[in-house]
Amino acid sequence: MAQGFLLKYAEIGIKGKNRYKFENALCEQVRIRLGKIDGDFFVERENGRIYIEASSDFDIDEVIETLQRVSGIAAISPVKVIDDKSWDNLVKEVGDFVESQYDDVNFSFKVKAKRSDKHYQYTSPEICVEMGGCLLDRFPGLSVDVHDPDVYIWVEVRDKAYVYSKVYRGIGGMPLGTAGKAMLLLSGGIDSPVAGYMISKRGVYIDAVYFHAPPYTSERAKQKVVDLAKLVSRYAGKIRLHVINFTDIQMYIYEQCPHEELTIIMRRYMMRIAEHIAKESDCLGLITGESIGQVASQTMQSLAATNDVCELPVYRPLIAFDKQDIVDISQKIGTYETSIEPYEDCCTIFVAKHPVTKPNIEAIRNSEKNLEEKIDEMVRVALETDEIIEIDA
Repeated sequence: MAQGFLLKYAEIGIKGKNRYKFENALCEQVRIRLGKIDGDFFVERENGRIYIEASSDFDIDEVIETLQRVSGIAAISPVKVIDDKSWDNLVKEVGDFVESQYDDVNFSFKVKAKRSDKHYQYTSPEICVEMGGCLLDRFPGLSVDVHDPDVYIWVEVRDKAYVYSKVYRGIGGMPLGTAGKAMLLLSGGIDSPVAGYMISKRGVYIDAVYFHAPPYTSERAKQKVVDLAKLVSRYAGKIRLHVINFTDIQMYIYEQCPHEELTIIMRRYMMRIAEHIAKESDCLGLITGESIGQVASQTMQSLAATNDVCELPVYRPLIAFDKQDIVDISQKIGTYETSIEPYEDCCTIFVAKHPVTKPNIEAIRNSEKNLEEKIDEMVRVALETDEIIEIDA
């Protein structure tokens, strides 16, 4: 008899003949995450289930918390693994399990059974009936409620038997590594860490780029972004963070271009630089935390103006979210408190008093002609002085 966990997935189950690839990717991610905590774990997949068996002591709360950050997992249940699945032993072990899980065995319940071993002496419905009766005999405080029980007791009979009754919700989505890689434009705000989390939840590995503008932005502002990247990496795995010194480019744009167009033109150069790094890193797209109409640079016209300089697709998972929706997710994933620390990034330092909200792309291109003398060299220097920080929570 051993302790372990049963992992259930949802969306992976509709993948047809390719499902095994997603299951294997999920198993690999589980192994990677569990490898970072104390304990010896064996991970295997079987007939629409993924099982973890522990061969050493472990902290159950730490394991559950770790698994709840693995994309692709819909539900997690601590299980008791029973090697001897003979009926008399199974009845005893299930009863012992209930006694160990609940201090007061005084509630309504329903047994749910799944029998993959078709040679077993009882069918799934018979296991439900017989096991329910045995539990009623052992615990006088139990009562059966097949419609709305306080507790479900699941019994699965495969090559071994598994019993569990508690279910912890996972984040769902798809396993990391099943959908390529993309480059996140990461700032110190609330939105972009959430965008990175949401894209990684769809199975996308992410790298990130942060635009730093010393002395207008402090080292603490940079550290704040590093801290946010670490928090996102708890869900997204390893992240390579590129820190680009953007000061000279910003100041040159500030000196040469109309101030009402500053934000758009700076954003366009950020997108150009991010795309250059993305292509070198084999990324399939860019990720931003933009939401329609949230600020002047995120109107439909402004988004079209920034898209104008990109060849790679730009993914905006928050595009139709209200601010409170984004805040709620940031609080759930633990980035909110860091995001609201009072350290400004380069975007907020150089915001014009009256930024254009409906930029004309041709007018923006004409304004950028004022930069032709020096801008290419400045971009080259910014790329050559790229500081790379490896992030792994």
